[in-house]
Amino acid sequence: MKVALINGQNHKGSTYHIGRMLAEKLTDNENIHEVFLPRDMPKFCVGCVRCIMEGENACQDYQYMEPITQLIDAANVLIFTSPVYVLHATGSMKALLDHYAYRWMSHRPEEKMFEKQGVIISTAAGIGMRSTLKDMRDSLSYWGVGKVYSYGIGVQAMSWREVVDKKRVKIESKTDSLAKTIKRREGKVRPSLKTKLIFGIMRQMQKKPWNPADGDYWKEKGWMGSKRPWKP
Repeated sequence: MKVALINGQNHKGSTYHIGRMLAEKLTDNENIHEVFLPRDMPKFCVGCVRCIMEGENACQDYQYMEPITQLIDAANVLIFTSPVYVLHATGSMKALLDHYAYRWMSHRPEEKMFEKQGVIISTAAGIGMRSTLKDMRDSLSYWGVGKVYSYGIGVQAMSWREVVDKKRVKIESKTDSLAKTIKRREGKVRPSLKTKLIFGIMRQMQKKPWNPADGDYWKEKGWMGSKRPWKP
């Protein structure tokens, strides 16, 4: 099993440690590939829409995005982590996800996503996990990721070393449970009914596409006929 661990900040705080803990329960170290933001993708999306209209390789930040995209596509499990920054995901995480607008089901979703599992993780000293998790879940869901799990916890600490034992036991138990579920479903993931419905709506839109690049993509994939990006 290959895991892509996408960290919404550079330093290794509580959120990172939980994500890494889960990854190590899923697979061996050599199968865990990490991305740290903004170190590995320091640019903000400027909204030029070239990725949507011309193709992702037209993005001015393609040199940063392409290695990350390759890791994401090659992984069986995607783990996205972000601590709470003013009740939301970090700016660096948002900047990365903004660059993937072209991969939303309304444009050119990657068919590999529909059989992957994703985990979104967030911590805070206080509150804000729900809205932070939603920031990441929205993208993974509209990419078509087959199954997405969420884990948010208030650690009441400013660093991992300050997290009390009672909290650590709770975190260990939760990551154990998540790892077992993910392993059990490996190779058996199918998109939810909601995902299939959204895909169906987007498919109808592609009958008269406003963007030729999107319309051509859907036709080339065979999705305007009976073919779908998931197994029957």
